[in-house]
Amino acid sequence: MDKKPKNSVGEDPNGSHNAPASSSESPKTGPVDVPGLLDLVLEEEKRRTANQGADTTMDRFFGTRERTFWTFQAMGWTGYGLVRSFTAFAIGFDLRFYSILILVAIVLGLTMTTALRYLYRYARDWSLPLLLPLVVTVCAALGLLYSYIEVSLGPVLIPNFSQASGLGLFSNAMFEATTLFAWSAIYFGYHFYTGMQEQKEQALKATAMAHQAQLKMLRYQLNPHFLFNTLNAISTLVLEKSEEDANKMLTKLSSFLRFTLVNQPTQRIPLDQELHALGLYLEIEKVRFSDRLNVEFDIDEQARTALIPSLLLQPLIENAIKYAIAPEIDGGTISVAATVKDHRLTVSLKDSGPGIEDLNNIVSQSGSGVGITNTKERLQQIYGDDHRITLENLEPQGLGIFIEIPCERQKRP
Repeated sequence: MDKKPKNSVGEDPNGSHNAPASSSESPKTGPVDVPGLLDLVLEEEKRRTANQGADTTMDRFFGTRERTFWTFQAMGWTGYGLVRSFTAFAIGFDLRFYSILILVAIVLGLTMTTALRYLYRYARDWSLPLLLPLVVTVCAALGLLYSYIEVSLGPVLIPNFSQASGLGLFSNAMFEATTLFAWSAIYFGYHFYTGMQEQKEQALKATAMAHQAQLKMLRYQLNPHFLFNTLNAISTLVLEKSEEDANKMLTKLSSFLRFTLVNQPTQRIPLDQELHALGLYLEIEKVRFSDRLNVEFDIDEQARTALIPSLLLQPLIENAIKYAIAPEIDGGTISVAATVKDHRLTVSLKDSGPGIEDLNNIVSQSGSGVGITNTKERLQQIYGDDHRITLENLEPQGLGIFIEIPCERQKRP
């Protein structure tokens, strides 16, 4: 892989380096429309539902609840008719005439179950101790009515069909009631399943929105700190009558803030675009620190198109400037490198500062470990356990921060 030579930021106004030289340069690529966490969760839910449907035919049948109901009705009562036909054939009935009675029974069953659907709509939210007696009672009563109508129509529709009387009119009641009870079980089972799916989807949405809110909180917790320092620096320049430097700093600040507004904390952008934003930030800090701030970039070409959470590096650079550059009379150097290996993107930031005595106690040790701590939490929120961030004290001095995340790239249509 080709690497560009290491070079410093700010030593030569016209010099080239891997970060953009000025805010007037636009990144070669615009913001990549990478969905936020909520969109990703919804996309995953859509993919999961589509996979369950298997093909477009299934999606067409089960697209809506109304279509699902009539599809199940058609399939269920067709199966009922086949079972009745097989039974009649096994007994020895003449199917030329008996099929007419079966057709009537199917129409009767369709009518009853359609009526049951409207009745059950009012009872779907009942508790099981109340719902079960209702279903058993209704199915038993309709089973008796079903058998009475069917057996009564037998002599009318079928020649030589024996006329039943008394309890004989209810001879098929057990079979018909069982059929209706099975239909009821499928009906409530389907609505219980869809209700569970809706609750799961709502829980996913709520979790995703909570993640988004937390990410925004982490991101916006950093911006006021940077803005406060920059405005203080601009105020100092104005008091010192350095109007040109103050104007330059305000221009850089405007460009940087515009970038932060366009790219949300849940977005992921190409590393090259992240470096452009970093260049805007460094130009602002260059006005404050002049030649005391020295930044070196070593970015692999393959890493430039890898996606990274927007403005992930800025708070880490800000932290390095605060503790490695600002306290030193001669300033110091910050190095940024990125490589891709085995489908993993590794980004490292090193400074020439004093390091940290206790790497496990960053906040209390440094007095303000918000940048590193929030970066850790952002990575955890976005990638879960599929990331790594480590801190290491360097020799002879300095602090190294190493971030490893999945190497994702912009999806092409």
